[in-house]
Amino acid sequence: MGFTVLPALIPDIRAVYDAYFAAFAADPDGKLLLEIVFPGGYTSEKFRTAHTAGILSWWHTSATQHTFKCIDSSTGAVAGMALFDVFVNGEKDRQNHGVPWLEGEQRDRAEQVLNPLWEAREKVMGGRSYIYVHAIAVNPAYQGRGAGATIVQSLLDLGNQSQLPIYLESTAAAERLYGKMGFQRLPKEMASVVHEAKVLGIDADVEVPLMMKQPSAPRL
Repeated sequence: MGFTVLPALIPDIRAVYDAYFAAFAADPDGKLLLEIVFPGGYTSEKFRTAHTAGILSWWHTSATQHTFKCIDSSTGAVAGMALFDVFVNGEKDRQNHGVPWLEGEQRDRAEQVLNPLWEAREKVMGGRSYIYVHAIAVNPAYQGRGAGATIVQSLLDLGNQSQLPIYLESTAAAERLYGKMGFQRLPKEMASVVHEAKVLGIDADVEVPLMMKQPSAPRL
């Protein structure tokens, strides 16, 4: 079984986010994030229909965000995805849009989780052109077969071709893969994000691995 990474198209939105939601729901850190960002649930047909429509609308307006699909080369089925921004136009591209679909305490809680990530990223990368990876996700049915590494390699190729660094926030489960593929965890003195247990609703604080990969030197 082989995998191929291609730009996602409009008809792919539902399948791409099938992989996204399945992957995040199967990971403890990812599931917690979903529950915070989508507190009303994320599995109902009503939600998924509205979510797909929202993504389509965003695709018509965003000038920086891109989505890759990773397909099973033998069947064409979507095995995974990557969501990323390419920031080259300065501060106007890097606005913190927050979570406008939430209100009140739910919005406050989500922004207590998301805002520190944005602030750390701005501290490290603000003023530079770079690639920011929001998410890399592989459907659990395809995990352990090389799909994740294929997606990461496609992003590394993009970074090398554009000569832009790549920045991402890892989960504990994914940190090893990123490390094997050349990402380095940022030292705490450069930037650090620790989510408090009381905000997350769990027993212990969670430190987020902040990681970056510089592009390889261009070949002459």
